[in-house]
Amino acid sequence: MNRSTYIDGQVGDDDTGSHNAHYAALVARDSRFDGRFYVGVTSTGVYCRPVCRVRTPKAANCLFFANPAAAEAAGFRPCLRCRPELAPGQAGIDSASRLEWAAAQRIEAGQLDDQGIEGLAARLGITDRHLRRIFADTFGVTPVAYAQTQRLLMAKRLLADTALPITEVALAAGFGSLRRFNTLFQSHYGLTPSDLRRASGAPVSGEGLRFELAFRPPFDWPRLLGFLAGRCVAGVEEVADGIYRRSVRIEQGGIVHLGWLSLTLADGRNAVAATVSPSLVRVLPAVLAGVRRLCDLACEPDAVARVLGPLAADAPGLRVPGAFDGFEMSVRAVLGQQVTVKAAHTIAGRFVAAFGDEVATPFAGIRRVFPAPQRIAQASVEEIASLGIVRQRTHAILALANEIASGRLDLGPAADVAATLAKLEALPGIGRWTAQYIALRALGWPDAWPSGDVALIKSLGVASAREADAAAEAWRPWRGYATLHLWRRLSEPAPTERENP
Repeated sequence: MNRSTYIDGQVGDDDTGSHNAHYAALVARDSRFDGRFYVGVTSTGVYCRPVCRVRTPKAANCLFFANPAAAEAAGFRPCLRCRPELAPGQAGIDSASRLEWAAAQRIEAGQLDDQGIEGLAARLGITDRHLRRIFADTFGVTPVAYAQTQRLLMAKRLLADTALPITEVALAAGFGSLRRFNTLFQSHYGLTPSDLRRASGAPVSGEGLRFELAFRPPFDWPRLLGFLAGRCVAGVEEVADGIYRRSVRIEQGGIVHLGWLSLTLADGRNAVAATVSPSLVRVLPAVLAGVRRLCDLACEPDAVARVLGPLAADAPGLRVPGAFDGFEMSVRAVLGQQVTVKAAHTIAGRFVAAFGDEVATPFAGIRRVFPAPQRIAQASVEEIASLGIVRQRTHAILALANEIASGRLDLGPAADVAATLAKLEALPGIGRWTAQYIALRALGWPDAWPSGDVALIKSLGVASAREADAAAEAWRPWRGYATLHLWRRLSEPAPTERENP
């Protein structure tokens, strides 16, 4: 086999310097590179994560790939020990083009299965021909091949970690038929689904399906949990005993799936443990993608720390809390305009009680899902205003609901940031602060900066928004993380006060 690499989107003859650098990271088993590249071992036909604990292969037997799809297209099968499907993802800011990253994110969330090539391309604002071109240039495979790898890896995960029947595994992973699933699984992995099945798979019960989603350390779970706890919407979310729980509503293929999930830190591993209700098994890729966004699991703390410097030194694992649902977060952003956090989420609780559907969960505090945009688009100004929401915000919420329900506004994973900001700011009652806050949390835009935020101005010790904006330029492209650090500095005692209470 000729040695070729797919590193950082480049396909071609291997460069000795690049090969040596990646091999050095492999030898060191450096967790910073986990998910950033994969190594195919020609002597075994297996590809691994750089943190795999098996005996290190010889350098001459190693080929390096930027993603699992490229490794599988080159004829390698995934390692059963390090399990490439468990590697952390990559942040969109690192991609040569956010469009390429956005397309991959949407495929990983199952949108190609739901919308097809043409539908997915349309959501990205490009032609299906251009979508195929950027995948060939960036990932070395077609969108269909990339999606097929994601389905196979999801199936592999379900076979290893759950006791779901194999037919249910095939459907949950996105395969249309059991025969197609069996054929592809055996041709790619050299064994049948039954061969891979582990006797120790977690049972499917009312307690749900358990998964672990990896991150790159450090990861400040207590601060992330604290942020979410202070903003829980009654009936939808709760935090207790180090666990975050919420209801879930996902519509896919015209079918609405309702359920719940709970999140906590995995014991002794760099991972978040997610438990998902069995009712969501058919939309698992979308659910797990939502968890990754909510917990900012693709973050690369070292890259952020290099730019933020002293600002992040005392909390290097701080993450930007994302959003499980873009419409939910946008409504909450509107409700938070010029009021306290507590007041905003009290009103949000009333909003859910009035318009949200009931959902069955094992948790007394979680009984409703956040209303869909289609439901709110049908509501009247009077219905919403009767909840204590001022007219200006009522009109903003209705405008958001109508734009999203019609498909004219996309607040889903990896939406185009510039276009979305422009559309948001064109809506009544949506100013720059609100649009940037939505970009920060709903779109996962790491360079979002809610200009004019009073707390940011106060934390920076400057006199105006213009001065704050100028100071923030030094933190590009991670101003979103700088925002979280500045907010926490106002809410936490100074280091000397913590050390000398």
